Amino acid sequence: MTTNVDRYWKQYLESLPDDAPHPSTYAEPFSFGSNPDSASKISRLVIMGIKTATGSLKWTYEAAEQPEPQVGDFSVVTNGGDDPVCIIETTEVKIIPFDEVGEDYALDGGEGDRTLEYWRTIYWSHILAECATIGRDPSHEAPLIMERFRAVYVEPLADNPDV
Repeated sequence: MTTNVDRYWKQYLESLPDDAPHPSTYAEPFSFGSNPDSASKISRLVIMGIKTATGSLKWTYEAAEQPEPQVGDFSVVTNGGDDPVCIIETTEVKIIPFDEVGEDYALDGGEGDRTLEYWRTIYWSHILAECATIGRDPSHEAPLIMERFRAVYVEPLADNPDV
């Protein structure tokens, strides 16, 4: 069965000019936020070009034995589940301890009032939750995978299931 995410990826590829590079696949579908409501709000920030950076706990990738994001990765952003809203391309990846992340990432993260104080509050909550899930002690030196990205496709999913 073809998912909406797979249909959306195919729709994106078909929108590219014939002479443009066609990526072979996407890294992963994912949603920003912890629930469909926050995912929808945050994905709108991506579509508007306000949110161009994000971060994730490196330990989570290690615990799941998943590859870390790489420059050039494409990801399908969803509103949760199988509801695609845009495709992003990772343009920069840096590993930075939580307590060394700067104001530039808070601003480019696009959420809340875009201050470092706000960013640290929401990311610390995320670190606490992730550490509880993977059985690690939270630390202000926790390594974060900080990504910058650009939205490369923001069209709605076509109604035609043959796409």
